[in-house]
Amino acid sequence: MPVHRLFVIASFIAGAFAIVGCSTKPANEIPMSIEKTPFGVTPDGNASLYALTNKNGMVVKITDYGGTITEVWAVDRNGTRGDVVLGYKSVEGYLAKSPYFGCIAGRYANRIADGNFSLDSQSYSLVANNGKNHLHGGTRGFDKYLWEANSTTGEDSVSVTFTRTSPDGEEGYPGALSSKVIYTLNNADELRIDYEATTDKSTVLNLTNHSYFNLAGEGSPTILDHELVIYADQFVATDDTNIPTSLADVNGTPMDFRKPHLIGTRINLEDEQLKFGLGYDHTWVIKRGEADLAHAITLHDPGSGRVLEIHTDQPGIQFYTGNYLDGSITGKSGKPYPHRSGLCLETQVFPDSPNHQGEEGWRSCVLRPGETYRHVTVHKFSAR
Repeated sequence: MPVHRLFVIASFIAGAFAIVGCSTKPANEIPMSIEKTPFGVTPDGNASLYALTNKNGMVVKITDYGGTITEVWAVDRNGTRGDVVLGYKSVEGYLAKSPYFGCIAGRYANRIADGNFSLDSQSYSLVANNGKNHLHGGTRGFDKYLWEANSTTGEDSVSVTFTRTSPDGEEGYPGALSSKVIYTLNNADELRIDYEATTDKSTVLNLTNHSYFNLAGEGSPTILDHELVIYADQFVATDDTNIPTSLADVNGTPMDFRKPHLIGTRINLEDEQLKFGLGYDHTWVIKRGEADLAHAITLHDPGSGRVLEIHTDQPGIQFYTGNYLDGSITGKSGKPYPHRSGLCLETQVFPDSPNHQGEEGWRSCVLRPGETYRHVTVHKFSAR
């Protein structure tokens, strides 16, 4: 066949492929994207919602109000995606009544005893918003502010970065604190959260994300049939106000999740710690190896097959079983959230760490001028 005829045929085939949009990418691959849409009005201004989509079709939605995760669409064993976090359809729900759904909790996530601590011989008093104790940053913590937002698309991930400066004295905390929280969704169906902060005065700090998960799907009535592994030999024992008393062994207690257990199997046992927390509401001491990020937990819903693994550089993870949900909140799907219909897995330093500085086993929560606070947590979603 003449060379010129071969050239014509080859050109025709190439053109046909271009017309039908053929490429080297798999047919089911979805372009990565970030979509910004209005989410309602807050006291600080208009809130926006950022929808992060990876090439697999996994979607994570986050609002700049409180840096709050509002939706996470994870695949089940049949390949069907479902939303696995509790929350609202618009910012109005978060403004009206939210038990910290999906938010950045800070300045200090978890509790500080009596709202008091001392640092460098100076005493500080914080607002007591949880009985006599201070919880999740106070009356108006980081969850109740509009954050600045910027989005980025990389080669194999999409991300949105939230920034905010908390002024010196806010809720009683010393120092002007500049915080940055980056949410990144990659093509391995991993949601990574990077936290950074600097201060102009010595202060205490403990940032985390407070998402409520239900791997059976948002609006499902219980998480008690989820199977959990916590890679920890110890937990932080507490008094009846959830303030730490000691680091205790999990062996022989309902706190032992070193092997898989259904969450509901032992939650109603007459155990002193479970009475104090009205169920599980405790921090576990994560076993650490040589890796920068330790494998903290594996959560599995046998019904759907969905799996969540959490890896972190933090020393502890707070496991909370939605003990104060009571059905009075109706979520984004129109279904109520009854008792124990969602669970939280919050990576962090231990509660009340400002009052345990220097004690064996307790990591410092103090941030000083010239230092940078860093915290990394990865949520990996899969199915089996």
